[in-house]
Amino acid sequence: METNYTKPQLKKLYKDYPDVVNLKQFREMLGGIGDGMARKLMQGDFVEHFVINGVYMIPKKCVIDYVMSRHYQMLNIKLKHHIRIPDLWDKTKKE
Repeated sequence: METNYTKPQLKKLYKDYPDVVNLKQFREMLGGIGDGMARKLMQGDFVEHFVINGVYMIPKKCVIDYVMSRHYQMLNIKLKHHIRIPDLWDKTKKE
């Protein structure tokens, strides 16, 4: 199963985010997933991250790698596409 997104499209979509994002920003980048789901992804080591003083920090590159991963695709199917990156095609086609 392949992702519907290319790395250049995702880089363009996420260009306004810092190189390292916090959990709230990560949730936004994945279309507004819940806090519990985001923490499960971190605790299950599905997304590379590090923790500083109890705060999850996720490199933007790792978010992109996760969105392109098989796990993300399978989770999307399992949740019946509740995880959705909004406006992906609109943002990437304008430029």
